[in-house]
Amino acid sequence: MVDGLSRQLAVGIKKVVPESPQSVEVLKYSISFILNTLFIIGFSLLISLFTGKVNEVIIVLIGYAILRQVSGGVHLKSGTLCIIVSTAGATALSFVSFNSMILLLVTALPLLLALVFAPSRIEKQTRIPAKYYPLLKLASLAIIASNLVIQSDVLAAAFLLQTLTLIRGREVEGE
Repeated sequence: MVDGLSRQLAVGIKKVVPESPQSVEVLKYSISFILNTLFIIGFSLLISLFTGKVNEVIIVLIGYAILRQVSGGVHLKSGTLCIIVSTAGATALSFVSFNSMILLLVTALPLLLALVFAPSRIEKQTRIPAKYYPLLKLASLAIIASNLVIQSDVLAAAFLLQTLTLIRGREVEGE
């Protein structure tokens, strides 16, 4: 879905601006990133209108996205799969509710995961030199620790889910 639409838009842009130095593939990649983001936000918010969890979905989407920017994480191979999984995840996380002890645990576990694994899988996704990765780890920890003050159930759940994507098992070729 997203791949085909991105290709059509990239080819259309290239026809309108043939002298553009960007190849169709580069344009397609950029467009697919934008479309994925728009579809995830749009579908998640649309569903949240029906579930009555608009504020919670917004918190999940923003918290997850901010942490992901500094911590990295696994990328799904398909844009469509990413949209489905992300939308389902944001919707499901909008319903979490913890008691104070569980909230503390669900905030502490992502801190531990980020301490061990962040940043993860960002080498091909960023222009940030590796010498700054320790700062990305500190930023990840600070973002997660902010929930010790905020005390948001859905934010804690979003941080936990995001930090689970940092875990690296055995390296897979092409990852």
